[in-house]
Amino acid sequence: MNENLNRISQIGLVPLVVLEDAADAVPLGQALVRGGIPVAEVTFRTAAAREAIAAMSREVPELLVGAGTVHTVDQAAQAVEAGARFIVTPGYNPAVISWCLDHGVEVLPGTVSPADIEGALSFGLSVCKFFPAEAYGGVKTLKALAGPYAGVKFMPTGGVNAGNMRDYLDLPNVAAVGGSFMLPDALVKARDWEGVAALCRDTVKKMLGFSLLHVGINPREGEEPRGTAGRLAEIFGLEVRETPRAWYAGEGFEAMKQQGPGAMGHIGVGTLDLERAVAYFEARGIHFRPESLRRDGRGRLTGAVYFQEEVGGFAIHLISRG
Repeated sequence: MNENLNRISQIGLVPLVVLEDAADAVPLGQALVRGGIPVAEVTFRTAAAREAIAAMSREVPELLVGAGTVHTVDQAAQAVEAGARFIVTPGYNPAVISWCLDHGVEVLPGTVSPADIEGALSFGLSVCKFFPAEAYGGVKTLKALAGPYAGVKFMPTGGVNAGNMRDYLDLPNVAAVGGSFMLPDALVKARDWEGVAALCRDTVKKMLGFSLLHVGINPREGEEPRGTAGRLAEIFGLEVRETPRAWYAGEGFEAMKQQGPGAMGHIGVGTLDLERAVAYFEARGIHFRPESLRRDGRGRLTGAVYFQEEVGGFAIHLISRG
């Protein structure tokens, strides 16, 4: 993937923006950034699209702005001139694809069949839009396409919503999901930008699915980890078990046998999407210990990923619970 498509994959969510009034573009773009989804696909469904792209690109530099519902080369040219950094077509359109590639513009062609995908591959593309996703079999179809098109990733839109987005994002051949569910018409028409930001934050939380998994307690002088685990088990009616590293009370309390990360201990937080969770925090200026960013043979993050900072004397790590 190229730079912009890689960033889209890290974000995981692409809001479809339909604006009747270009004056709404900047406050809407700022709301997306505040909400943790710094990307917008501004669709060429209204006369305000070009001006909206220009305003967002100029006034909200943190926002990755692209153009969607691009049917013609002229629309693609207008969008890029206005500042669009990627183009999305609703269907497989060789003319638009050729123009984008000739001008160094990243393009996600609309695909829905093997014939469309073969066409995209003939241009050297490996990331495609999959639209309309639900109408053409959704997750089931994408699973089937993963076999013959193992090197292709998709951005499904059309019928994708907050309720099923994780079903799509859990697929290894899905780069991101797109949709208007992050920007309901009612909020946009009411110019409720704080409402938009709040909904985006909620959508990101649902995508990443953070949950407290366990608390690790470092040993203190004069205290036995077995006794610590035993007392916690007694209080909460839990089972005690031993591992080489610690005594456990249930699954949530870990009394360490030796000093571990953190002055007091560590807190384990689970996430449904470790890769995107790390990218999400890094984008907010919250960094990780480089030595904990281990990857497996397929290049995927694995194990516990530790934040650089401690909170209240506790180290904090993320771990996949997917």
